[in-house]
Amino acid sequence: MRARLKSASVNRGGGDAVYGLGLIGAAIYYFQHATSFWLVIVGIFKAIFWPAFLVHAFLTFLHL
Repeated sequence: MRARLKSASVNRGGGDAVYGLGLIGAAIYYFQHATSFWLVIVGIFKAIFWPAFLVHAFLTFLHL
């Protein structure tokens, strides 16, 4: 019989866990500072996309 080829396994290196912890931490931070419903909505958006804000601030700091 022919041996079945197993598909390659990809090791992500734990990046998902780091992003998840960052998401939770950012959400808690933004929720604590929210004073209205709309600031909670903005906080959810910022908590999801915090890496993009971080990269933008870093590139601005480097003047690129």
